Amino acid sequence: MHPNPVFRKQAQAANISFARSRSFGVLAVNGDGGPLLSHIPFALSEDGAWLEAHLVRSNPILRLLGQAQPAVIAVAGSDAYISPDWYGVDDQVPTWNYVAVHLRGTLKRLPDEELHPILERLSENFEARLAPKKPWTITKMDQDIYQRMLRQIVPIAMDITQIDGTWKLSQNKPEAACLGAADGLAGIDPSVEIGSEMEALVSLMRGAGDSEGAA
Repeated sequence: MHPNPVFRKQAQAANISFARSRSFGVLAVNGDGGPLLSHIPFALSEDGAWLEAHLVRSNPILRLLGQAQPAVIAVAGSDAYISPDWYGVDDQVPTWNYVAVHLRGTLKRLPDEELHPILERLSENFEARLAPKKPWTITKMDQDIYQRMLRQIVPIAMDITQIDGTWKLSQNKPEAACLGAADGLAGIDPSVEIGSEMEALVSLMRGAGDSEGAA
């Protein structure tokens, strides 16, 4: 993550909310032959203290989970290349803006009987995001097929001890330069979300400054 502290001032509640809204990341664990990675969906608790997920039974990470293992899940959000031409300020260099949160903690395997409730909670969470679509439920599956599929995956959980967020949104530049970069992105591709996040941060910082002045 970017070491500049100006990009790491977001409130912890915002980091947790971001990770919960994404609910997908890259799980990393140190293996005997080097790092092991797996892209997984997950469900993060409201307080950010733990998460639950599952892995396919053949995943090499599971071979390490005879005992709890240190692990990290990197959760990435929107990102974009920033051209220095957009700042309207001389002597700048290109950069890349992004939002990311890292969840660090201890990964463990759960008993098999916890798999079904985890799958129900995961599907309920993700299906709710598709409203007004009628939610899909496990009960729609042929139960013999479902039981065969259950034997192919394993429930896991992570007790989270550290959450680090980087919100690199050009907030180290003057306000006009930051908005100029957001406008530049919008002119190339209005669907790029990072530009809207840059504008929102400027509005937030401007509001904070007004509050301080009023006080």
